[in-house]
Amino acid sequence: MNSFHTPVLLREAVKGLQVRKDGNYIDATIGGGGHTRSILDLGGRVLGIDQDEDAISHLKKKFELEINQGRLVLERGNFAEMKEIAGKHKIDGVDGILFDLGVSSYQIDRSGRGFSFRRDEVLDMRMSQKGDLTASEIINTWPESDLVAIFAKYGEEPAASEVARKIVFRRKQKKIGTSLELAKIVSDVVRNSGKIPIRHTQGKHPATRIFQALRIVVNDEIENLRKGLSEGFKLLKKGGRIAVISFHSLEDRVVKLYFLELERKGLGKVITKKPIEASFDEIKKNRRARGAKLRIIESK
Repeated sequence: MNSFHTPVLLREAVKGLQVRKDGNYIDATIGGGGHTRSILDLGGRVLGIDQDEDAISHLKKKFELEINQGRLVLERGNFAEMKEIAGKHKIDGVDGILFDLGVSSYQIDRSGRGFSFRRDEVLDMRMSQKGDLTASEIINTWPESDLVAIFAKYGEEPAASEVARKIVFRRKQKKIGTSLELAKIVSDVVRNSGKIPIRHTQGKHPATRIFQALRIVVNDEIENLRKGLSEGFKLLKKGGRIAVISFHSLEDRVVKLYFLELERKGLGKVITKKPIEASFDEIKKNRRARGAKLRIIESK
């Protein structure tokens, strides 16, 4: 078990990349290194990218041998800058790229940045501490209309208006400072709104969608995903593959449409006509595998 992060769809993703000995791969969201470990074990070489400084520090110790052997290179950065990062390391073509878009177990459980609605942490939600925008700034200063817009668009929350209204009311009394404080406000509103969708009754916390929306906006996740996919495809050799693991419909839609566009242009072949999902056994062992979808495309 990886103490930093338990990788989702590990076997399916690595198999989908068709890893070969001495092939060059990019783990665009290396996190705890679970997927990278499997690629290295199969003889591949990896450029591992992550925007979280804590992840990179953790991996430098964990993979000290592989780094010294030149089999693994680590770089702190955003995968939206993948081509530039690869160029820095004189990599102009790769055999495969993996994107695991989920928030790491470390970020949720131990980072102290407010990703979890089950513990009292400062409302930060930055994947990289070099970013300027925080969840606290959004919650405590953005206009009510903007809050409604992001909760509806990026959280797909039916009670977006009610939640935004309550947040604005509460912040006038005092600053909303922690994740637990925000989670309670959201939960009370969602439960009393009469708009709780079925998904909220199937084990999901009522604040899940609001926290998702905040994280996406703070880290500009959707736009960075579009850039990352485009940058990554430019680096693929003929026959190379991109595998993407997403965790909510907004991400999955971006990946699906981009892959279909490449296929229509004759530039790629979609390998997964339907996304691969986590098995019941995997979900039972790791609840964060719920909703995970794997899509794969091969460059022509």
